[in-house]
Amino acid sequence: MTTTTIESQVQRKLIEILRILYENNDPIGARLIADKMNERGYPIGERGVRYHLRILDERGLTKRHGYDGRVITESGIKELNEALVGDRVGFIITRIEKLIYDTTFDLRTGEGRVIINTSIIDKNDFDKTMEVLRHVIYDGYSISPYIKSMEEGTITSDIRIPEGKMGIATMCSITIDGILLKNGIPVNPKYGGLLDIKERKPTHFDELIVYNGTTIDPMRIFMSKRMTRVLDAVDTGSGRLLANLREIPGSAIPEAEKVLEAVMDARLVSIAEIGRPGKSVLDAPVDTGKVGVVVYAGTNAMAAVEESGIDVVTYPISTVVDFGELRKL
Repeated sequence: MTTTTIESQVQRKLIEILRILYENNDPIGARLIADKMNERGYPIGERGVRYHLRILDERGLTKRHGYDGRVITESGIKELNEALVGDRVGFIITRIEKLIYDTTFDLRTGEGRVIINTSIIDKNDFDKTMEVLRHVIYDGYSISPYIKSMEEGTITSDIRIPEGKMGIATMCSITIDGILLKNGIPVNPKYGGLLDIKERKPTHFDELIVYNGTTIDPMRIFMSKRMTRVLDAVDTGSGRLLANLREIPGSAIPEAEKVLEAVMDARLVSIAEIGRPGKSVLDAPVDTGKVGVVVYAGTNAMAAVEESGIDVVTYPISTVVDFGELRKL
């Protein structure tokens, strides 16, 4: 075995340990990390994990949290984001699946955890941002009105709000997948894309990115490239909105429709289209026996804010929070 091969294996283990720490909100010890590593196909013992943790500590990528174990640092998160592309393919869908599992919202009680997107803006732009959000949410496409504002210095499980900035949490449309799953309906988030709008109705997807084949969240890609036309869609009825598609079994449609109707009534998300078994939905292909459900992305609200000239940094599918922390705009 060459030195290059050994270094590559060590690097992959270091990245996987960082990933495990990133996925856990609480400090985690070497024994549990070793168990998770073995589950993911990395044969390593507790002693080996401690050796790798020392390397990560020395690089400032992890830090000890008392006797509870290690946590990932901001430098560690940055390192993880910049990891080998081949090692990161599938990272987005893995993260989505974890957050779907962590969703606990109960449609009957209106309580539980939901998934949010987190956007960061300058404090001075807060009032104008609220104006744009109200315009899009109440004059547009039934995007969820539930948001949460976060002051500078606020630390969530994945980001910290910098000095002079404010955080805006918006309801992530992937919450619907967690709700479907909790109601016994298997769900597979498949695409993120740009949906063409004509006369206030969706016509077709202009662009599609498969979740399990990308290293970057599709919504973040489209927003960074300024490919949306949310304000045009709201003001004129024609534009481009962010949307995603998930597949559910065709046999689950009767029960799914009840859940989806309740989700719409609660204004958690807005559904663009429900397909038919095995048939494409808005030009997006769907597997045999499955039905595609297209939902407008919660990130559309902040995409509109960016279109209005305000600098925005958005982290789609950010984390889960208790629904009680959100307030209706």
